[in-house]
Parts: sequence; structure tokens; C-alpha cells
Amino acid sequence: MIPMPRTAPRLYIGVSAMLAVWGGVEAQTQQPSPDQNAGEVTTHDTPATFRTKVNLVLVPVVVRDKQGRVIGNLRKEDFQLFDKGKPQTISSFSVETLDSQSKPPATPESSAAENGLEETAAGDAAVVPNRFVAYVFDDVHLEQTDLMQVRAAAEKHLYGSLVPTDRAAIFTTSGRISLDFTDDRDKLHETLLRVRAQPIARSLSQECPDITYYQADLIVNKNDPNAMTAAVQDALACLSLDPTNQNSVQIAQSTSQSTASRMLNAGDTETRAVFTLMNQVVRRISAMPGKRSIILASPGFLTLADIQQEKAAIIDRAIRANVIISTLNARGLYTIIPGGDASRPNPQSSTGALIKSQYMNAAAQAEEDVLAELAYGTGGVFFHNNNDLVEGFHRAAARPEFVYVLGFSPQNLKLDGRFHSLKISLTSSNKLDLQARRGYYAPQHLANEEETAKQEIQDALFSREELRDIPVEIHTQFYKSSVENARLAVLARVDVKHLRFRKENGRNADNLTVVSGVFDRNGNLVTGTEKTVEMRLRDQTLETRLNSGITVRSSFDVKPGSYLIRLVIRDSEGQLMAAANGTVDIPMN
Repeated sequence: MIPMPRTAPRLYIGVSAMLAVWGGVEAQTQQPSPDQNAGEVTTHDTPATFRTKVNLVLVPVVVRDKQGRVIGNLRKEDFQLFDKGKPQTISSFSVETLDSQSKPPATPESSAAENGLEETAAGDAAVVPNRFVAYVFDDVHLEQTDLMQVRAAAEKHLYGSLVPTDRAAIFTTSGRISLDFTDDRDKLHETLLRVRAQPIARSLSQECPDITYYQADLIVNKNDPNAMTAAVQDALACLSLDPTNQNSVQIAQSTSQSTASRMLNAGDTETRAVFTLMNQVVRRISAMPGKRSIILASPGFLTLADIQQEKAAIIDRAIRANVIISTLNARGLYTIIPGGDASRPNPQSSTGALIKSQYMNAAAQAEEDVLAELAYGTGGVFFHNNNDLVEGFHRAAARPEFVYVLGFSPQNLKLDGRFHSLKISLTSSNKLDLQARRGYYAPQHLANEEETAKQEIQDALFSREELRDIPVEIHTQFYKSSVENARLAVLARVDVKHLRFRKENGRNADNLTVVSGVFDRNGNLVTGTEKTVEMRLRDQTLETRLNSGITVRSSFDVKPGSYLIRLVIRDSEGQLMAAANGTVDIPMN
């Protein structure tokens, strides 16, 4: 299993529940008074009621020219989006760039010391990670020889590219080997050495007859007579049966059918294992504050009809968490051996080998299709048909310079769970290469607006992107109660000029949700808090607040060390968001 933060069981059930278990926070809450003339600004722990757009489909797009260079000067008007062939209105548009993703966090501005707290020194900028890469090795599907090569390439890449602000993690699709995010090269080396081929459902010994997952699908699900013939011929050969004897043929047919069913079930199990692990990795890396990428090294694998939605769900989750998935076909330059693979020990019939060779290319293409979908669907790189695996890791680890994210709300969407194909094109006649997700599955029920808004806040908390819809300043203070303990205060000064108040009983109403998170040097969440600020301001008070703003204070009990501070603010009326980064370094002595 993937090591998760100590709050992992609650990470995806809403921000309030998530923050409630973090601990180490200063309450400083006030229950709202029923008296209309009482507190105009109250702070408490009950989340505000949000208004948000639901069922927004996000489509990352990478555009390259004929030389493979990424194009970054396009606008929303340059794109056309079609859902099942019907044009859609692009309602949201953004461009993610490497510059915006890699901007270092600023040291928070210091404010006057209060209650014995000391100001943070302006020059005490902590060294915090800003790039997280999860390396996923498909030990379930990779052959040991291929895995040894891809493992060696990964180590060369890691040792040549890891910088102090990077954190790397290693996971395997079998779930048997894992290393959480770290910059410890010795641990990364040791973990890589333990990665080896470990099929979890298939037998390590060769079956008789030798039937692949692809061939099993043809036999069981598609009733393909050629695939069955190849299996029967192989069964006759490996069982040393007389092909002219009808009883022998019937035994071969029965054996082939049962073997095909068993291999189909084994293939389904192993494919689901990959998606289960990838889903966990996306969840884990989504909780890291910075640029987040996953590199999947795999030979590819089939995704049959009943597994397609699991793949689509991973793509959608990665897009919403701003996680890029790149894939590397670990087979390298793959070639089909005419007449079959001589390394297979069991006897194979010439007829069976000839028939198999006719669909082996189709099988290889189908197996790597999933790698292309995961990469193109999230704005990543798909490296294949190349033996230079070190270069493959280098390309896969490099995020595209520009990723366009198009958003649209499907018109008259039926809640039937069916697949919707997508097509993205450019209005100009330029012959550019577009990489984007191929489609999405319609939901089977409407999303809850409040839960969707909470998810937006949570996604922003674990991002490093700075949002400036609402101007905000961060101030920090700390007080060391002992050599081993400190009290950290984070003060958010919010400029309310841009907020959209509504009139309610003669007052100006709006709610702010303020979430503060403290992350350690490896990007793990240490503690955090959420506060809801309810504003019911008289006109005179509002005029004053427009000039002075409001300040929200959160306090944390922490150990001395270097921390990244992440602040996210969202208002309920205008659905505006602010997100800012900062660092603080609390000395050990």
C-alpha cells in the first residue's frame, strides 16, 4: 500500500472534516449571534454555503508545431471543442506555464509581535520542495529483462536530474514496493534495486496452451474463430495429442476454453491492480504542494470495456488536481518475432504461431493505447518505440512549457454514465499537433455544489499556484516555548474591495472560507485549519472595511524547522479565490 499522510482516510470527505483531525490549531472561534445588531463579523468552524458550477469538464491540451516545439500563444478563441460531434461553448480557459508552476514561495511579511510572538526574519526563507515526481513501475506486466533495463535507466535519470527542491517517490503496481517522497538518494537507490517483475494473477510457469490476455478476450468475449483455432493447435502440440483424433481435438478445445477464461480473469485482475495503484498515487501526490508529475513505466496493458470508466476516473482526478501523468513504454523498440518467440519452452504448432503473429501487432497497439490516453489526457508525454530509456525518463519528467486547460459544461447532459467522445481543433488553418483527452463518461447523478466547492478549496490548498482574485497578504509570527516546541501564527490580511456583497436585512453579506496549511520540508502536510468568516456589515462599516480590510489569525503548535505556508481563501457570493505561498524557518536553538 502507498504510505499516506496521517490524515489520509479523511482527505476526500470535505475540507472541514479533513482539517478537524489535523490538530495543533488555535480555535479562536465565535458563535454567530441571533441579534441582528450584534457582531458584524463572526468567525466559526461551520463552512459557508457555496455556489459553484457543477459538472464542469476540463480538457488539458498541449499544442506542438511540426518540429515538436510547444506553442504557448493561443487564446480561447483559437480553440473549438466538440462533444459527440456537437460544438460546445468553452466557458473556462487557462494556460499553465512552467514559470507560473515554478515560482518560489515568498517569505511571508512579518507583522508586529503579539502575545510574546516573535517576528519572522525577512531573510529566513526556508528551502522547500517545489517539484514532486512519482515513479511508478508496472512490475505486474513487465518482464524481468525489460524491468532491469528500465530500472537502470530510471536510476541514471534520478541521479542526473534530482535537485535540492525535488522530491521523488517510487511505487510498483503490485503494491509490494513503495517509497514515499524523499530527497534521500540512498533510499531511492535501495528501493530501485528491490523492484522486480511480480505478476499477481498469472502463473509464473507457462500455460498450456499459451494464451495471452488479448487472445483470451478474442476467444471469450468476441468469439473469434481464428484465436480459438490458434489456441487449439497449441494445446494439441503442448499436450502431445493426436490432431487427427476427434477426442483429442475435443480435449484441446475444452482445455483452450478453460485456459482462456482463466487468463481473461487474470488479465482483468492485473489491469485493475494497475488502476487501483494509479488512483492511490494520484491521491497521494495531490496532497503535495508544488508541481506534480507521475511517470508510469509499463509495457502497456489492455483495458476492456468494463474497466474503461476506472481509467477515465483517474484521468479526471489528475486533471482536477493539476497532476500530469507521463508514460514510458518500457519495451522500447518493440518488434514482432515471425513464427513466435523461440524462448517459449512449450511446444507451439506452426499453424497456431502463424495465426498469432497476425494479431500480435494489434495486441501491442491495444496494450500501449492506455499509455497514450493517460499521457495525452492529462497533458503529459508518451514516450514509446525508442530504446533510449534514459532519454525517455528525461522527457517524461519534463512538464510541457504550456498546457491549455479548456472547460465546458455539457448541454442537456444525460445522467446515464455513457462515454462522450471529445474532439479539439483550432480555428486557424495552421497544421499543429494537438494532444488532448479522448473523452469522458457522463455522471450518473448531479454533483453536490457544496462538496464541489470544498473540493476546489482542497485542490487549491495542495497546489502551489497563486490565485489573486482576492488580494491577500500573509504575515507570520512564532514563539518558542521550549527548545523542542514552538507556536506559529499565520495572519491573513484580506482586501475586501473586490468582494461581491449581497444585501440581506439591510446589511452587506458575504462569507469567506480561510484555509491555512503548514507543510514540512518533504511537502507533507503537518497541520492546518479552516475558518469561516461571516460578514454582515452595515454600510458604514463596509466603507471602513474597504480601506482597512480584515485579518484572520490561525495558530499552530509545531516543532522547530523549515515550513511552507499555504493560504487559500474563497468567498461564497462571487466564488472568487485567493491562494498564496510563504515560508518560515523556526531555528532549532
